Amino acid sequence: MTETIATRTVRPPAATPSLGGVGLFTVLLAAALPLIDFFIVNVALPTIGRDLHASESVLELVVAGYGLAYAVLLVLGGRLGDLFGRRRFFLGGMVAFGLTSLACGLAPDAWTLVAARVAQGASAAAMLPQILATIQAATAGPRRAKAMGLYGATAGLSMVAGQILGGVLVAADIAGTGWRAVFLVNVPVVVVGLLLAARAVPETRSRHPEPVDGPGTVLLTASLLALLAPLTEGRSAGWPLWTWLSLVAFPFLAAAFYAVERRADRQGRTPLVPPSLFALTSLRRGLVMILPFSVGFSGFMFVIAVALQRGAGLGPVRAGLALAPMAVVFFFVSLAGPRLVARYGTRVVTAGALLQGLGIGLMALAAWRSWPDLGLVELLPGAVFAGGGQALQLPIIYRVVLSEVEPVRAGVGSGVMMTTQQSALALGVAALGTLFLSLVPGSGMRDALVVTLLTQLGCIVVTGLLSLRLPRTIG
Repeated sequence: MTETIATRTVRPPAATPSLGGVGLFTVLLAAALPLIDFFIVNVALPTIGRDLHASESVLELVVAGYGLAYAVLLVLGGRLGDLFGRRRFFLGGMVAFGLTSLACGLAPDAWTLVAARVAQGASAAAMLPQILATIQAATAGPRRAKAMGLYGATAGLSMVAGQILGGVLVAADIAGTGWRAVFLVNVPVVVVGLLLAARAVPETRSRHPEPVDGPGTVLLTASLLALLAPLTEGRSAGWPLWTWLSLVAFPFLAAAFYAVERRADRQGRTPLVPPSLFALTSLRRGLVMILPFSVGFSGFMFVIAVALQRGAGLGPVRAGLALAPMAVVFFFVSLAGPRLVARYGTRVVTAGALLQGLGIGLMALAAWRSWPDLGLVELLPGAVFAGGGQALQLPIIYRVVLSEVEPVRAGVGSGVMMTTQQSALALGVAALGTLFLSLVPGSGMRDALVVTLLTQLGCIVVTGLLSLRLPRTIG
């Protein structure tokens, strides 16, 4: 008698995805692109306006259209990555970012450029949340701390480097491309990134993916548009009725969004932004800190670009290079950040706010005493302190926000953080830019710049005070 024994192949459990050195470099390269492109156009706007015969309001849409699309779609991008695979959405978003950058660089007129910038912002929103979510899901322990520190350093450096790079590219006029080079430069970078990502970035996704929250997505989009659209376009449009109606609608739309998300959470469904996520102390307090930091920083970058070019008479290269010391110091100080946090905890952020405040104060003093002879030498002391202070804040705040977020919620957590930051960046350009440009006709460029810098100093004070409420250690 022959006995047949049924056998079954037992597969070992799938290994946890791991993000290696090349993969980390690839995602950090991709992380730099959207942030560089938010700031790279600041010094190129005058040239774009002359070449495309664009009005000031249309030029503001070149900046605002990108920022709005980017901000309102970030959380959705994070959720879709959790659902369909972060690597897949990362690659798709990167391809779209390259194509839309090409469209920006080839735009024949101003309105085509605005449309391409909106599409570019949307593609960035598909790509960027996957970067933080992948780091959160495919690293652990000291490797995650190092990766998050490098991400924060990359983000902060990209914001300053974007403005410097924009000035250099416009002045270089590579092959007669002029301002178009600030967008076309993305294309070869995207190609390199795609080749590396295809081999080195692991696939991760939520173990229990949930369908997209339609009502939450619509209400979040409506809320952000109701706040940011009138603030970015109101001044140049003369504050028509629709801007005030939109601002009045904002709190009601935000309340409706919260109510819908809370109800979905209670019913056991997964909302777009789970209210339970804000029960995490580190996330809640870190997000609150991101707001004044980003408002002040983006407003400063926009205003200093305008003041140095229109007021001090510097060309795009000299205006960009005036901030080079800030970028250099930021880079080197940020490398020391993880060691300082390991030793002193989150009080490093408080020290960073003090240094940044000193730097902005020195810049305001330089503007008051040296105007209109304001350039690299006059801004150097302030730029050094400001860059060092920023490096001790932004990378660490990123780590704090995501320190308690579970890998299964990595996409949602990173989307919420990036939406908060991007909304604050757009708000900073709108608020401080409006303040500066409104003061110029009556007070002159120098006084307008000094008042705006002192306003940013107020944002830094708020950031420093809020840092005292952070958990002393980062998990």
